[in-house]
Amino acid sequence: MINEKLPKIWYGGDYNPEQWDESVMEEDIRMFKLAGIDVATVNVFSWARIQPDENTYDLEWLDRIINRLYKDGIYVCLATSTGAHPAWLAKKHPDVLRVDYDGRKRKFGGRHNSCPNSPAYRKLSERLAGTIAQRYKDHPAVLVWHVSNEYGGYCYCDNCEASFRVWLEQRYGTLEKLNKAWNTAFWGHTFYDWDEIVAPNALSEEWGHNRTNFQGISIDYRRFQSASMLACYKLEYEAIKQHSPNLQVTTNLMGTYSELDYFEWAKYMDVVSWDNYPAMDTPFSLTAMTHDLMRGLKSGQPFMLMEQTPSQQNWQPYNSLKRPGVMKLWSYQAVARGADTVLFFQLRRSVGACEKYHGAVIEHVGHENTRVFRECAELGAELQQLSGRILDSRVESKVAIVYDWENRWAVELSSGPTVALKYLDEVHKYYDALFQMNVQTDMISVEEQLDRYDLVIAPVMYMVKPGFAEKVEAFVARGGTFVTTFFSGIVNENDIVTLGGYPGKLRKVLGIWAEEIDALLPGKQNDIILNKPLGALDSGTYSGSILCDLIHTEGAEVVAEYGSDFYKGMPAVTVNSFGEGNAWYVATSPDKAFLEGFMAHLCCSAGIKPLLATPDGVEVSQRAINGSTFTFILNHNAEAVQLSELPSTFTKELLSGEAVDGSLAIAAKGVAILES
Repeated sequence: MINEKLPKIWYGGDYNPEQWDESVMEEDIRMFKLAGIDVATVNVFSWARIQPDENTYDLEWLDRIINRLYKDGIYVCLATSTGAHPAWLAKKHPDVLRVDYDGRKRKFGGRHNSCPNSPAYRKLSERLAGTIAQRYKDHPAVLVWHVSNEYGGYCYCDNCEASFRVWLEQRYGTLEKLNKAWNTAFWGHTFYDWDEIVAPNALSEEWGHNRTNFQGISIDYRRFQSASMLACYKLEYEAIKQHSPNLQVTTNLMGTYSELDYFEWAKYMDVVSWDNYPAMDTPFSLTAMTHDLMRGLKSGQPFMLMEQTPSQQNWQPYNSLKRPGVMKLWSYQAVARGADTVLFFQLRRSVGACEKYHGAVIEHVGHENTRVFRECAELGAELQQLSGRILDSRVESKVAIVYDWENRWAVELSSGPTVALKYLDEVHKYYDALFQMNVQTDMISVEEQLDRYDLVIAPVMYMVKPGFAEKVEAFVARGGTFVTTFFSGIVNENDIVTLGGYPGKLRKVLGIWAEEIDALLPGKQNDIILNKPLGALDSGTYSGSILCDLIHTEGAEVVAEYGSDFYKGMPAVTVNSFGEGNAWYVATSPDKAFLEGFMAHLCCSAGIKPLLATPDGVEVSQRAINGSTFTFILNHNAEAVQLSELPSTFTKELLSGEAVDGSLAIAAKGVAILES
């Protein structure tokens, strides 16, 4: 439980009463109570209000806000305000201003405008966090601490460049080791002094988006920038913990955001929180996968949904309204996959600047007689009704998909073989095939232990880090099923090719070696010929695209072959018996029909059963605690569905309180939670 003071699913969101006259707050609180809101995230962007100069702090206005909220039973997620520095700080200490990718020094403005290696920013943000924590450490309203906001954006200033050299020296020890790791003999890049190393950007090694001459340098700079921002977070974290050791500390992540290694960040977060902003046409399986990824950051621990919009966003090209029922549906999707909070951005719409058209519980009209408010109040009542029954429950999975940010950087920075290869897309293809069957899946890091899983899938595992291949071998030898794909096992953690034949260190467990990799032009495919059925997957012709590995077997069985081109008849899918288990290799990117049938076969073979059989567009997820199981059924369709022949173990539907008699009707965009 995040905090025992509020033993239910928290409901509320970002609140900025400092942007309004104090009289407005009285009306807000009246409506918060109508909506069932019990948590307000405050003080996210108030640094300039709190600190008018370097040595003066004004927190009396924040006292009034927190005290007034608490008087009416509204608790606080208290932020440190360091997500945007004040103008005086940029003027007095210009080292806080970032240098962008093109080498331009920023001026004051925007939001993420602080250099993570600025001595002034680090010193003053740490001091501010400590000042706030000292003042409110014993305030009964404070439930959890919120550091900064949505960390992101790289800097290429002189401070970052100098700190990068220090980071590299700590990582490699000597220039000899660094030169070897980066293969600097190529193009005469050998370094003889640490000061010769410069940041890789548009002025040096990189051009455009994810284009680089030296992958090793660029990957390390991404590691360094992620670590630099994490160091800023940790300074504030420790400043808070000195005064408030017993409250949990978090910062809001952004799902599959590419620039930061969230598995590394999660090691220093007491509870993971994240901001969920899918577009109206985002596949709901991708949103589900991202929730599962956020849950996986801390090995299945429940997380906080820190932000979502009640209605529409303001920053996408087309900011459609959430249709009736969708806000509640998507909120329960988060809860179904491990969220113990449902929080919005924002509780009241801003009156000016770039977020004034971002949705809110309280619209510009300023009263409760709106569709959005009515839906929010309905959800608030339901979450109050659920109380703490679901808190701390876990999602139990026997299938895992390996996700690795550093591997993603390496894949996307690769200078070949195709620009069409997108790591996130390939991961999602496998996840979606399992999602469509209602098979629960964990998203895990390369550091996670594999013992509790029966099936582990590592799509496009291009970068194989030390110890991972051995972990896979042990998992398969014990009886597990492992799946990886084309463009795997190619390089080590420094993007240096593992010589001796692809897939490098995975070659032994897979029983194959890959000779060449063919890049298919847009719209082109090769046939995948399945000569005999794989369970329910019929024999016949399927298709593969993007890349085709030309592989040879070394003990593996050929399951499917290519159907055309000069490599017609070469293996397209193989399986290798290894110890008590099996390791599969899929040498191309298969079509949806093949993947769904393939995943169904693997799950059936491993004894992994879907949670429920449902019509298309109906999502199922399950949480369990203390012998009770809660099955969430989410109807994403625009029409009602009828479920029949439900297991007799289901005793009650929690939202209606009605008994379950073997069948269930779920309205369009509706939700049911079945207890067993």
